[in-house]
Order: sequence, then C-alpha cells, then structure tokens
Amino acid sequence: MQTSPVQDRDPLFWTAGIALAFLALVWHRLGIPTKIYFDEVHYVPAARKLLALQSANPEHPMLGKEAIAAAIALLGDTPLAWRLPSALFGALGLFAFGRLMWWASLRRFASLSALFLVATGFAWFIQSRIAMLDMVMAGFGMIALWQFAAAMRLPTKRARWRLALTGACFGLALGAKWSIAPAAMLPGVLFLVQRLRDHGRHFLTRSDTGPVPGVSLIEAAFWLGSVPLIVYWLTYLPTFFYTDHAVAWWNIAGHHRYMLELQDSVKKLHPYRSVWYEWVTNWRAIWYLYEVVDGSQRGVLLIGNPFTMLAGLPALAWALWAGIMRRRSDALALAVLYAASLGMWLVSTKPIQFYYHYLLPGTFLMGCLALALDEVWRKGGRWQWIPTATLALAGAMFVWFYPIISSARLHEGRPSYIHWMWLNSWR
Repeated sequence: MQTSPVQDRDPLFWTAGIALAFLALVWHRLGIPTKIYFDEVHYVPAARKLLALQSANPEHPMLGKEAIAAAIALLGDTPLAWRLPSALFGALGLFAFGRLMWWASLRRFASLSALFLVATGFAWFIQSRIAMLDMVMAGFGMIALWQFAAAMRLPTKRARWRLALTGACFGLALGAKWSIAPAAMLPGVLFLVQRLRDHGRHFLTRSDTGPVPGVSLIEAAFWLGSVPLIVYWLTYLPTFFYTDHAVAWWNIAGHHRYMLELQDSVKKLHPYRSVWYEWVTNWRAIWYLYEVVDGSQRGVLLIGNPFTMLAGLPALAWALWAGIMRRRSDALALAVLYAASLGMWLVSTKPIQFYYHYLLPGTFLMGCLALALDEVWRKGGRWQWIPTATLALAGAMFVWFYPIISSARLHEGRPSYIHWMWLNSWR
C-alpha cells in the first residue's frame, strides 16, 4: 500500500467526534416507535426466547440476537433496549470505517469525507435505529477491516495482534450475519496471491514480503482462517443448552445445513422484494413504517441518499481505473470490497432479497466516492469546489429526508409523505 504524496495528519479526534455526533442523532427518538416494527418482529421475540434458552429464529446466526437479549437483560424489555445494540455498533462501525479509510489511504480529507458520506447515506443511519442484525455484523466487520489495513502499515510486532483482532472480529461479524463473508475472505486471498506471486513454491513459509512482512502464510491462515471459525463457533454456545431443539456442539455443520434450508424455503413474494440492480440504481425502497403510532403519523423509509448513491457509481469506475492503471491500492481495495459484497447477492440462492442487503456495498461505494473527491481536492484549481459541493449536497439530502427516515412526527394523511416520493418505485 503506497503512502500519500503529502503527509497528512491523522484525523483520529475528528473521526471520533463525527461518530459521537452520529450516535447522538441516532439516539434522538430511538425509542419511537414504542411498538415492534418491520423485521424487529423476528429478532425481538427471538431475543426474549433466547433469555429463556428456547430455540427461535434458527435460520440466522446468533450474535445479533444475543446482543439484543443482553440489552433486554440489562435494561429491561423496552424499545430503547431492543435498539441499543444497533445504535452502539452503528456508531462504533462508523468510527472503524473512518479508521479503515485512514490506514488504507493516509489521506485526511478522504477519511473524513467517507465518514460523512456514510453517516448521511441514509442506510447506516436507519439500520442503526432498528433492532435487526445488520449493525452488529457491520460494526465488527469494519473493525476487522480497519485492523487489517493498519497491520499492513505497521511493523510486525504491532501488526501480529492486529491480525489476531482481524480474525476475531470477522468471526463475530459472521456470528451476527453472513453478509460479511465475502469481505472476510479477501485478506486471506490477498495473502495467498501475493505470496504465490513473490515466492512460488516457497509461498507457505517465506515471510519477507507483503501484505504483512514477518508473518508467514501459515501463520496468517491461523489468524485469518482458524480464529474466525473458532470465534464464530463460540457465538453458538447458548444453542448447546437450549431446553428444546438443542444444537449438538459437534454437529454445527449439520445445523448450518438446516439453517440454509430454512433460508431457501422462504419463497412467498414480498411487496418490498428487490434485486441487486435496483439497489445499485436506488430504485426500490422499503417502507419500514408508515402509520399512526405514538400519537402521530410517522414513517421510516429505507432508501439510499438520492445524490450520493448515484454519484458513487462513476467514482467506483474511477477507483477501478486508478487501482489498475495507477496502482492505487486503496482505491482498488474498496472497489473489490464493493464488487465482492454485492456479488454475493448475484449468486445467492436466497429467493427473496431486500435493499438492506446493499448496506455493505453502499458503504464501500461511499469510500470510493471519498477517494475520488480527495483526488479532485488535492489537484486544486477551478474544480476544487466539486468536493465541497458534493458533501454539502449529501448533507442537504439527509436534512431534507430526515423526517421520513427517523420516525419523526408527520402531518396526517397523504400529503405527509408524497413530496418525498420522487419515484413511483419508492411508494
């Protein structure tokens, strides 16, 4: 990974400040609606049963439901407790994404821009305010990627524990939701490809080249392969003690076959189902909530930021070009992360898919956009207004749509949502 041509200052404190501001915004009205809504209908009851060691929602991994159950046990069975894990991991994951961008690029403007673009991209905010599995997965996944990017920059002694943390966090992310799997495979693939290229038949034992000098492929396979699997297995500990339908600890593979069968068995069409190209074009939205609740008409509409989700597409093309033609490894890494995390859904056998599956690809897309804006910013000249205008427009879109993505009090009746419906497919 090349260094930035200009030695930027680490934006650690700004990154933390933006993440805390994001948490404060997520926290506002976090307990509204006071009723279960959208997919909380699956995960909150599952968490309640988990506290009684009863089997529930067996088609999904355990950690996200365990986090909700822990919050209920500590704080009571309230809407705020249900959604607390998503809020905390949303802020933590946003901070981790900012650190990932810094260690990948060593570019201050790119790191802070990426943070702002994800925070105002709608999906990260909305998923941080609902008791689902996504933010626990995304939070641990971003920590893992941050640690791996840092490991490639640091001396071996400091890098080794970061590789261990990479593997542990990938295991925890998988323990929440499998969507992180393509991203979790890429560090190991990078190790294998680079060592084969550099050392041929000695690729297993030689350790004097990247991506982390001083760590052999055998050792890397332990940190990035064995550790995630061990940690992932540990997330299933409560299932071994269920009072009904307990999972045999030695038959975790058989249980996963059952999980896959359950996921593939859902074939009933859903009004908000969508496919990957509708996510890429921000074409199909999901109404999480639109009804009179808590004394007022309220709504939560899951779409991407109408400006940045589309502006990110030419930035993705630039990232691929810059990665291949100019050997910009930071740009190429984000483009590959986008392609891998989206490509999973192109080949998935899961018959019913939704826009929230675009959470990770959309995040990496914002990273590509931030790097492209940083490139324009550094060149200066008459085009330097473009990055500033892009960030301003991203923020303006977030402010405009804020009432309909945050369960705010709306006017009664049809006019309360119609002016946000720019496309019929969002209805």
